[in-house]
Amino acid sequence: MTVLTNNFKTAILLGGLMGLFIFVGSMWGQQGMITGLLFGGLMNVIAWFFSDKIAIASMRAREVTAETGGDYYRMVDELRRRAGLPMPKVYICPHEAPNAFATGRSPRKAAVAVTQGLLQVLDRDELAGVIAHELAHIKNRDTLTSCIAATLAGVLAFIAQWGMLLGGGQNRGGNPLAMFLTIILAAVGAALIKAAISRSREYVADAHAAQIVGSPRGLISALQKIEMYAKRIPLVQPNPAQNNLFIIEPFGGNAAIRLFATHPPTESRIRALMNG
Repeated sequence: MTVLTNNFKTAILLGGLMGLFIFVGSMWGQQGMITGLLFGGLMNVIAWFFSDKIAIASMRAREVTAETGGDYYRMVDELRRRAGLPMPKVYICPHEAPNAFATGRSPRKAAVAVTQGLLQVLDRDELAGVIAHELAHIKNRDTLTSCIAATLAGVLAFIAQWGMLLGGGQNRGGNPLAMFLTIILAAVGAALIKAAISRSREYVADAHAAQIVGSPRGLISALQKIEMYAKRIPLVQPNPAQNNLFIIEPFGGNAAIRLFATHPPTESRIRALMNG
């Protein structure tokens, strides 16, 4: 049921992305609509085939193998067998802040990535809980929906920037209608993303992770530790639209980012795991 729901949400997001470009293009007449249609189609192709690669590249992740990945790689291999999944690609990101994410349009095209900081601060049981959580996202097909939503948010930000320029920006005689449409697009886009990236997916992935590992204790401890470090060491990454990918959402205290918040409070997730 979760897989079917995520496939439906993915189709809605791709359709919304196409509609967004056509709508913006229509502001310049029929020729603009055709241009919007072409760009929308191009963005759909990029979102479907390359959104995972964009996420990996933005985090400057380095792929590791059985020879170079050590215990981390072997743990991913062991847990993916328990979950009944193909072996994903395995990455390490050169960031001090502990965090992790999974990406890929299908289980056979999936990747698991953790930061260097995560490997340094978590013990074996905690790391297993985090990896199992990311594998659960892969199994539930959350990763494709999340990556496409991140791409949509990035496109929305790009359109908003152009709207600001058209609506005034540095020109005092700017177009107020364009400014108004930009604000509307931002509000609708935020609501669309929040609707597509249900917060319940984190509870489901947490529960499935506990099943894969055999106990919720490691994940509970990992969530507490990552949350604590997140408040002291911000995760510096160039695209906040990708925050939905991570196990703990970066920059959770930033008012602008809260508009796009896609994670439930960590305390609620821990409570659900304890009661599960």
